[in-house]
Amino acid sequence: MDQHTHPHDHDHDHPHPHTHSHTQTKAVLNRLSRAQGHLESVRKMVERGEDCAEVLVQLAAVISALNSTGRVILKDHIAHCIVDAVESGDNEAVDSLNQAIDRFMR
Repeated sequence: MDQHTHPHDHDHDHPHPHTHSHTQTKAVLNRLSRAQGHLESVRKMVERGEDCAEVLVQLAAVISALNSTGRVILKDHIAHCIVDAVESGDNEAVDSLNQAIDRFMR
């Protein structure tokens, strides 16, 4: 399990360690590596002048893989960081999550 910390500059009266475990880091890294390799294949298809329709199909597959990876990250973040933040009364973490979701969904 990987651990990271979230620095915060807000003031409050309760302890706030912000150390979270993530269970999906290896899976996320594997997914990103596969997507990167797939995108490189698409780039080579374009260089070779392959059929545009097939390039678009493969590009859509890369986009889908990245979106799927984003969902894994989001679920892991909710399961670990946000649960910890809610339990400790950290409303900023929830606000930050909402902003991240808005950016991800664009």
